[in-house]
Amino acid sequence: MKKIPLRTCVVTKEKFPKRELLRIVRTKDGDILVDETGKMNGHGAYIKKDLAVLEKAKKTKALDRYLEVSIPDSVYEEIQTIIER
Repeated sequence: MKKIPLRTCVVTKEKFPKRELLRIVRTKDGDILVDETGKMNGHGAYIKKDLAVLEKAKKTKALDRYLEVSIPDSVYEEIQTIIER
């Protein structure tokens, strides 16, 4: 049996298989990118693919704290479009 990699959502603190989460990356330059492949270089944070969790992340600024940078609204909008697919 192949091992399924688990990752922790930074908002809910629950563990999920990597495929059920979306990775947000802070690059060395300080840019914030949405990493759909899960292989980009940089400091990453995982968030569950759920609109309610995304709203909670905005309110509590969990991603801002974890990535140690303020996240622009354009990134949250990009995450929302990816989740709605």
